[in-house]
Amino acid sequence: MVTQCVKGNENAMKQFYQHFHGYALSICIAYTDNQDDAVEIMNDGFLKAFQSLSKQQNINTLKSWLRRIIVNTAIDHYRRNQHLRNNKSLEKARIYPTKEYGEEYVYAQLSAEEILKQVQQLPAPYRMVFSLYVLEGYSHREIAEKLGIAESTSRSHLSEANNRLRELLTLQAKKNHV
Repeated sequence: MVTQCVKGNENAMKQFYQHFHGYALSICIAYTDNQDDAVEIMNDGFLKAFQSLSKQQNINTLKSWLRRIIVNTAIDHYRRNQHLRNNKSLEKARIYPTKEYGEEYVYAQLSAEEILKQVQQLPAPYRMVFSLYVLEGYSHREIAEKLGIAESTSRSHLSEANNRLRELLTLQAKKNHV
């Protein structure tokens, strides 16, 4: 299939896209707060993948290679749209935590899908740092380089993301059990 994609075979490209569509979209959803942007990032990522597929030598690493392209595309999308955001995104309505439920209880009551939805509620800078650090395993230095921010800003965004996520998850658990 890869050889046929490199040759420009549209059926092979369609098959490749369909095979990796769900995987790629699940990555994109972690980096944006809406489905339309996730699909745009995914499609841009596939376009980049098709353009550089001939350079991919090892078929066994194809999935991780595609993941790297998708994540980098999400980072590019974030950078490209960063000027459209202002500090208001960082100052969304404050959520005040409650100690009614312990963290273990909260996490046990929520599905992975519910947790991902809460990650998507984080302001874009926090969500991006959180996703790169927690989901992709990037260091703060790597995140700072990729996003053009200071390492201390990366650490601060991660800390705030964790705090807000904890608050959001607590509220979601309460909502589920009202």
